[in-house]
Amino acid sequence: MKLMLRLKPIAAAAVAVCLVAAPAVHGTGPAVAQGAPQTLVGVDSVRSEPLSQTVPVIGRIVAMRDARVAAETAGAVESINVRVGDHVKSADVLAELNIDTKQSEVDVINARIGQAKADLEGARAQVTLAEQELKRQSDLKKSGAFARSKYETAEQELIRARARVSRVMALIMTNRYQRTITEMDIARGKVRAPFDGVVVERFTDSGSYLKVGDPVVRIISDTDLEIEADVPANRIAGLTPGLKIVSILEDGTKVPASVRSALPLENPMTRTRQVRFRADWPQGVSALADGQTITVHLPIGLRRQIVTVHKDAIVKQRGQDVVFVVDGGKAQPRTVKLGEQTGSRIEVVAGLKAGDVTVVRGNERLQPGTSVRVKKGSS
Repeated sequence: MKLMLRLKPIAAAAVAVCLVAAPAVHGTGPAVAQGAPQTLVGVDSVRSEPLSQTVPVIGRIVAMRDARVAAETAGAVESINVRVGDHVKSADVLAELNIDTKQSEVDVINARIGQAKADLEGARAQVTLAEQELKRQSDLKKSGAFARSKYETAEQELIRARARVSRVMALIMTNRYQRTITEMDIARGKVRAPFDGVVVERFTDSGSYLKVGDPVVRIISDTDLEIEADVPANRIAGLTPGLKIVSILEDGTKVPASVRSALPLENPMTRTRQVRFRADWPQGVSALADGQTITVHLPIGLRRQIVTVHKDAIVKQRGQDVVFVVDGGKAQPRTVKLGEQTGSRIEVVAGLKAGDVTVVRGNERLQPGTSVRVKKGSS
């Protein structure tokens, strides 16, 4: 009896120890004992955002301005002032033609105009004399000295004098018009850039003779650029003018753009049509080139609002998709039903709501109810 009494306190103490050490059963797994160390995790919030499914199409950058600058007058090339690769401004002189003969023509025309002006003075003087003679004959109508023949002759002389004035004035006007055209040819002897751009080809050199319309250089704009893509014909219906899309350069730079026009021309071999997009080129983007490739992401469905979770929050447990949600400093698992993937995020059809905080780093070693500490900088 004494031995048994002595063992009772010891047994009672052992039972107490067992009760303290035994884990409590709660939910789907064992609860962590109070005072257990916290697990450092990275988190991300569940979002509600629009989903717009897209399909990538390889497009190209095209210059809005591309011109073969031609000679507007005939003449020998005296000098070419640009080389391939030179940047030029609008109205810069690209080449100069020999216009010495044109200047000589202007001198001859000026001389003809001077002679015509002198003739005009004489013609006007004859008009004055003819008017005086006609008046004198008219004043004699009531006298016996009046002669009908002399009066009619005076009328004819006045008509002829006035006609001569008109002819000389017409001659002056014709010469002035010819002088204006010749002076324009002289101005056209300087071939100028029609817009800001880069010289990409040169078709002539000093000493060559050019006719009107012969090309001198080719210039393309390196700032006025847009995007062109060959789009499958069955995707054209949704590409209405003004529709906003996203395009991506080869270095990953995103370029917002909008549909400008879908051309009514279809390639029967590829069943594609050309679509032009206005691009909102980001600050700092440079060295763009005509023909450079760019990926255009075209919408293939209607936009809809969805709940998304970061792909790193998804863990596989017993064939199910599970996400650990942080609530009250503890990580609790939730089984989720997933939908479409959009970039680094996945649509959640069921199991989460916008605003839930999910574990995206350190979730592989979590157990239900694990105490967690959120890593700074994660959200």
